[in-house]
Amino acid sequence: FLILMTLKATVPVPVERRIMKVYKILVIGNSFGEDATHFLHDLALTRGINTKVVNLYIGGCSLERHWRNIENEAKDYEYQLNGRATGNKVSIQDALAEEKWDYIVTQQSSHDSGWLDTYEPFMGWIAEYIKKEAPWAKFMLQETWAYEVDSKHDCFARYHRDQDEMYQKLRANYYKEAQKYGLDLIPCGDVIQTLRKEKEFNVREGGISLCRDGFHMNYLYGRYALACTWLAKIFGEEAGKISNEFLAESACMQDFALLGKIRKIAEQVCWNK
Repeated sequence: FLILMTLKATVPVPVERRIMKVYKILVIGNSFGEDATHFLHDLALTRGINTKVVNLYIGGCSLERHWRNIENEAKDYEYQLNGRATGNKVSIQDALAEEKWDYIVTQQSSHDSGWLDTYEPFMGWIAEYIKKEAPWAKFMLQETWAYEVDSKHDCFARYHRDQDEMYQKLRANYYKEAQKYGLDLIPCGDVIQTLRKEKEFNVREGGISLCRDGFHMNYLYGRYALACTWLAKIFGEEAGKISNEFLAESACMQDFALLGKIRKIAEQVCWNK
């Protein structure tokens, strides 16, 4: 618990880093976008990378709903800034007009991720819209992840409650869509599945689940893995050697070692692609 609380504490930034470029990242997201962006800003600061990270949150939001919201200019999104809720409601148009975004990221809803027919035509329409409205931004996809082996999520039955089946289906779809539209993919699903092969996170053998409820990420290890993946994919080797100096001093060394292992695996998956 102490580790979790300290991760969200204010990270001291040296004076020479405060004048650095602020990389602006907008996520047209849902709860999986919330998980991915929770630690991203704070973790980036430990590498001297200053970011403004906004997640537009609607729980379970699909690509189809994102497109309908674009069409209707719906102010249905909770505006989350640097991993924190603000209580503000905005539309995608509001968010796009706010900044000249460097990166814009979206993803399919997790339950639909394994079904290719749910991506189209909405993925194509969204990609065309973003490229028209923010041609300077790098538009990317976040690959979501498969549910935990014992997940009770109702939609897990669509995958015969088989984690590997869900992973293989969603992975194939994300890679197809990324290639189709020339988008870089943030391989969170690949990183999470790779980590699940490690004894520490192998639930079948008594390991820690990277999910907190069978599908959303564990508040510490899962969210940390996603933040490391985003940093490695977006900023490359500049994001290497992430410091854990902002973790609680009272945390046991086993936790520090495990966080380091997560970071290394995230980097290996991203940089070997």
